[in-house]
Amino acid sequence: MDIKREPPKKTKKYIGIGIGLVGIVAVSVGISKLKPAAPPVERGTLWIDTVKRGSIPRDVNAPGTLMPEHIRIITALTSGRVESLPVQPGINVTPSTVLVTLDNPDVQLQLLQYQQQLDAAYSNLASLKTTLQQGILTQQGAVATMQTQYNAAVRTAAMDDSLAKLKLVAANDVAAAHDNIFEMKTRLDIEQKRLAAMQASEQQQLDLQQEQIVSLKRILADQQNRVASMRVMAPEAGQLQTLGNPQLELGQYVTAGQELARIVQPGKLKAVLRVPENLAKDVRPGLPATIDLHTNTIVKGHVTRTDPSSVQGTVTVEVAIDDSLPPGTRSDLAVDGTIELERLNNVLYIGRPGFGQPDASVGIFKINPNKGEANMVTVQLGRASVTYIEVKSGLSVGDSVIISDMSQFDNTPRVRIK
Repeated sequence: MDIKREPPKKTKKYIGIGIGLVGIVAVSVGISKLKPAAPPVERGTLWIDTVKRGSIPRDVNAPGTLMPEHIRIITALTSGRVESLPVQPGINVTPSTVLVTLDNPDVQLQLLQYQQQLDAAYSNLASLKTTLQQGILTQQGAVATMQTQYNAAVRTAAMDDSLAKLKLVAANDVAAAHDNIFEMKTRLDIEQKRLAAMQASEQQQLDLQQEQIVSLKRILADQQNRVASMRVMAPEAGQLQTLGNPQLELGQYVTAGQELARIVQPGKLKAVLRVPENLAKDVRPGLPATIDLHTNTIVKGHVTRTDPSSVQGTVTVEVAIDDSLPPGTRSDLAVDGTIELERLNNVLYIGRPGFGQPDASVGIFKINPNKGEANMVTVQLGRASVTYIEVKSGLSVGDSVIISDMSQFDNTPRVRIK
């Protein structure tokens, strides 16, 4: 007969399942607490610097060009057509060098007209002198005639007075003789006043005519200068930089005031830098500067002038060059200038990174040499120069940091350096 057996117990199975579940949970918790793997970075691609303490210059770097210190621009005093160009840009000129010859028949014609007007004024002056002199002589004759008539009237009245005492002349005749004296005296005074007025008027009229001649002389001299100016000569010694802007050509018609030439002093050059307006606020005359000529030559200088206004985001700064320039240095040469604003003493600093601005907080990867990793830390930056920047907080002397562009790891707290 069959014997009924009890089913096997499942306790060991349940215990195994429980242990397995606990293990899975433990592994899951452990995995969840692990840090994410750090992305690798090749050390050779990194720019690493060490935090130091010391003195650094705060400076500004800006591009620019070399320009002549002294430029003399020559403009046309009168309009005309270019007849000849005896010289070309680049040669040394003297005050006797002819640069351009112009021609304008209208200017020559005006000169002849002004000469004719001056000659006519001289003729009018001579004619006026003759007319006035004749008038004065005529008036002097009239005065002499009236003087004679006055003297005769006086004598007649005296004779009548003598005869009247002898009762040989009627009283009416005596009265008439005295009335004649009064009339002759009055007429004589009038003629004398007319003579005096003519003599005074003579000088005034001659002076007015002489002033007109002087004015015509000035006009004629100015017109002669205009004619002479069409033979354009160098006003001073120097080097001819340009002939017109653009270059003059034979037969070209130029107008008064148009630029004909530029003369510069060779060897006397200055650097004209274009400083970004946000960096130009601390630039002032007298600050030291260096100019890189891009020919393995750096010369010293100092700031002489800054423009009061900004043009297209830059401020023009002029730098006088104190050192001697190498032979062959020419104007319009592209240069780079560095202006030292001040020197920062006893400050923490690193090489200026390719990211971050002065007086701002940035994230920088600080290298942990023992682990071969770099962790991002927040650093407060301060004042900056072209190559260095001040560290206000977040780093200590001796810390090694990555200052190359790490923007691709902005969301990564650490990187692994291979």
